[in-house]
Amino acid sequence: LEFRRVLFRSVIAFAVDAAVLMAGVRLLDLDPRIARIAAIAVAMVVAWLAHRRLTFAVAVPPTLAELGRYAAAAWGAAAVNYAVFAGLMWTRPELPPFVALVASTAVSTIFSYISLRWAVFRERRQRPASS
Repeated sequence: LEFRRVLFRSVIAFAVDAAVLMAGVRLLDLDPRIARIAAIAVAMVVAWLAHRRLTFAVAVPPTLAELGRYAAAAWGAAAVNYAVFAGLMWTRPELPPFVALVASTAVSTIFSYISLRWAVFRERRQRPASS
């Protein structure tokens, strides 16, 4: 069930990622590899908010430690995502950027789930003591 929630929130982030990528490529005439950097950054913020609140139902206030763990996990997943995307674009330049985006997102989603579940939100169900 939890992995399905991660997948659903990831679809939201994917839609943001794809929209920013395609806007950069089609509207701003950017190289897909450059547009993807902005797309990843925007999607990362959307994903953090969705995962923290909706996927893992974090009840405790956010901490700098959690933010640090999230940033490390997100940039790790983004690095995996971008490496797969760029590798596909360089080795198969005829491949549509959207297809490379789908493939790279699939690979990074697995990496992301493992990082989020076991490193970032491991203390998620702790609730403040009630008085």
